[in-house]
Amino acid sequence: MIHSAASTGQAARPAPKRLAFFERYLTFWVLACMIVGVALGKLLPDFTATLSKWQFGQGSQVNVPIGILLWLMIYPMMLKVDFSAIGGIARKPRGLLVTLFVNWLIKPFSMALLAWVFMQHVLARWIDPETARNYTAGLIILAAAPCTAMVFVWSYLTDGDPAYTLVQVAVNDLIMLVAFAPIVMFLCGVAHVVVPAKVLITSVVVFIVIPLTAGWLTRTVLLKSHGKEWFDESFLPRFHPVMIGALLLTLVLIFAFQSDNLTRRWMAVLLIAVPIIIQVYFNAGLAYLLMRVLRVEHNVASPGALIGASNFFELAVAVAITLFGANSGAALATVVGVLVEVPVMLSVCRFCNRTRHWFVESKTGTLPASFAPPLDSYDDAASPLPNTWKKT
Repeated sequence: MIHSAASTGQAARPAPKRLAFFERYLTFWVLACMIVGVALGKLLPDFTATLSKWQFGQGSQVNVPIGILLWLMIYPMMLKVDFSAIGGIARKPRGLLVTLFVNWLIKPFSMALLAWVFMQHVLARWIDPETARNYTAGLIILAAAPCTAMVFVWSYLTDGDPAYTLVQVAVNDLIMLVAFAPIVMFLCGVAHVVVPAKVLITSVVVFIVIPLTAGWLTRTVLLKSHGKEWFDESFLPRFHPVMIGALLLTLVLIFAFQSDNLTRRWMAVLLIAVPIIIQVYFNAGLAYLLMRVLRVEHNVASPGALIGASNFFELAVAVAITLFGANSGAALATVVGVLVEVPVMLSVCRFCNRTRHWFVESKTGTLPASFAPPLDSYDDAASPLPNTWKKT
C-alpha cells in the first residue's frame, strides 16, 4: 500500500515546465544565423555592402531593413505592457525595491567595470584599443536596458508571482524612459567612448518612447473596442511569428555586415561572452541574496533575481546600431548577449528552483494570457495560454 501511494504521488506530480521549441533552442538559432550571415557576407560581398549603406538619412547610422525589423520586434513587446499593474506596487515593496536597486544602481555600473577590466586590460593583448572601446560601449548599452519580454518566461519557469512581474516590467519601462540615456552617456564617457547625445536621445525616442506610446495606445483602444479576451487570445498571438522572423533576420543581417570581423576575429565572440556571463551570475546572485536576507517570498525573489540579471537585448541591439552602425563592435557585443542569454538564464532558473526551501512559502499567482510563454504541449506555438494556466 505504501509503495502504491508513493507511486500514485509520483504519477500525480506535474511535469517540469519547459520552454517552447524556438525559445529553448534560441542559442542554436543565433549560431545558425551567424553561419548564414557570415556566408552571405562572404559569398555576396557587393550585395551586403550595398545593403549596409542603405540608411535613414545621411549619417543616421540606422540601417533601413534592420530598423524596420527592430521595430517589428520591439512594438509587439510594448503591446504587452500593462501600466494598470503599477497600482499593485504596494503589494510587494521589498522585492520591487531590491530589483530596482540591482537593475538601475548595480547592473549598468558592474557591467561597465567588468567591460573595462576585461576589454581594455585582461584581454587587451587580443583586442586593439578602438575595438575594445566599441565592445565596452556595447556591453554598457546591453546592461542599461532591463529585460521586458523574456522575463515573463523566466518568471513562469520558477513559479514567480505574475502580478509582481507585471508591476516590475511596467515600472522598469517608465524608468527606462528617463534613465537609460543618461546612464549610457555617463558610463560610456567614463570608459572614454564618445557617444553623440543627440543620436542617443533620438534612439531612445525611436526605439522606446514611440513603440511604448504606440503599444499603450493600441492596447487601450483595442481593449475598449474588443475586450481583453480577444486582445490576449486573438490579437497578440499574431505577432509571435512576426517577432521570431524579425529577430532571426536582424541577426542574419548583423552577422553579414560583421562577416569580415568575425572571420578575422572569431575569438571576439568568446571574449565578449566572458564579462556578460559573469555579470548575469553576479547580479542574479546579489538580488537573490538580498531577497533572502529581507525574507521575501520565493515567488517574488526568483523573478526579482532573474529581472535583475537579464537584459532587453532587442533594445540594446537597436541603440548600438543607431550609435555605432550595424558593422560595429558595439553591435556585435549586444548580439553576443542574445547568444548567451538563454543557456545562462536557464541555469539561474534551475538554481532558483532548487533553492526554493531557502525562502518563505507562498501561493503562486495567475498570469494574464498575453504573458504566458508558449510550451511544447501546444499544437499552436503562438497560443498565449497553456491549458494548465488560468486567466485573471
